[in-house]
Amino acid sequence: MDRDTVEPSVRSMPGDRAREWAEYHGNRAARSTYVYDFVWDLTGEAEGPFCTDVDDNVLLDFTSHVAAAPLGYNNPKIMERAREFDLVDPLKIAGQDFYVGTGGTAADPDLPGPAHLMDRLTELTSHYGMDRVFLSNSGAEAVENGIKICYADGGHRAFTFDGAFHGRTLGVLSLNRSKTVHRKGYPEVPGVVSVPYCSCAGECTCGWKTDGPGGNAIEDRLHPDQGVIDPDEIAYLILEPIQGEGGYRTPSDEFVRDIAAIQDEYDVHVVADEIQAGLGRTGEMWAVDHTPVEPDVISAAKGLRVGATIASQDLFPDEKGRISSTWGAGAVLDSMYGALTLDAIEEHDLMDDAVARGRQLREHVTDADLDSVVDVRGRGLMFAVEFDTKDRREAVIEACLERGLLTLGCGYKTLRLLPPMDVTEREIDIGASLLVEAVRSVE
Repeated sequence: MDRDTVEPSVRSMPGDRAREWAEYHGNRAARSTYVYDFVWDLTGEAEGPFCTDVDDNVLLDFTSHVAAAPLGYNNPKIMERAREFDLVDPLKIAGQDFYVGTGGTAADPDLPGPAHLMDRLTELTSHYGMDRVFLSNSGAEAVENGIKICYADGGHRAFTFDGAFHGRTLGVLSLNRSKTVHRKGYPEVPGVVSVPYCSCAGECTCGWKTDGPGGNAIEDRLHPDQGVIDPDEIAYLILEPIQGEGGYRTPSDEFVRDIAAIQDEYDVHVVADEIQAGLGRTGEMWAVDHTPVEPDVISAAKGLRVGATIASQDLFPDEKGRISSTWGAGAVLDSMYGALTLDAIEEHDLMDDAVARGRQLREHVTDADLDSVVDVRGRGLMFAVEFDTKDRREAVIEACLERGLLTLGCGYKTLRLLPPMDVTEREIDIGASLLVEAVRSVE
């Protein structure tokens, strides 16, 4: 496959073999959220945003597997380094109990392992005073451990935001406010208070700003004279710097200034959930870098290939076994790919590319002046288009698929695009044109 010339090509979507694979998978898999019967052919040609399905259709994947494949498929920026590694078994060890060397010396290894991934992460968060990392298996675990260390530091209450999504483990579910299906019927951690997430472009109409004693939904509750919550009871505030599942909502400037002020005034720990927005996709390594908020904890995963809870030594518990995970820190291959991904993002200036290509994508869609589009938003290559109805959004996703463009929904009636971070100008033109064509076909 020549990435410079290949274009999407679809005969039938889904084809006969894709239906067969999806049916076979479904015979044993618990019911989950499969979007459509796209079946990637692991043995087929693929590079960057282009991949082949089991029916030999060529697709332009602008989902990046929900940001879990930040450089797309078989990207040489990673694969050429990975080929140096002579694979062994086991590639996953009991990482909280055993160490692993990856050749060379600890300071100058042949290839990076878990320790070197943690080293890179502390370098990338040193401006927040973070110097320790706990590796885990998933983004939900990364958040779960983030809130656990905050609870361990004191307090039994927390603030979350309307529209939030932080994962599916039982504790983290208590923080979700995006869809009822995520939480209904499950027991919840008590003491979680939900407040508006302000993405208002002009005057605030969401309920965040108030006429109360503090001027916003949190400070009203914490106000020393008229508030209803003792600030000493607050263990943390958890924030998506850009909401993902909630609809790719970018916070207003006043909102994040208020959060920073609350953090300073009441000494509230802030957990930044960077599972989807982190790793340079917005043009900064962490989406919270766009704001004046200085987080106490950063939770990362997806494109990192492992889960990571990053904070300062002072915040992590000293007691052994307080947090632990047999497999979390022992994913040797995953840690290597995570470290190589971070290296590629920095060495190839992909954060600058994300800004430029995101701007190109926005201009292309905005200039099309589509009747059914009510909003175009996002930051960098975390891009969203909101439609007039949910049915319209669903029809557009299907029309895109028929044309060979993979997209995803989020929020209630919003479509999201997450192209690989090294997406080219040509690839953005192709993807944007297919999207516009798909929208017009269903208007």
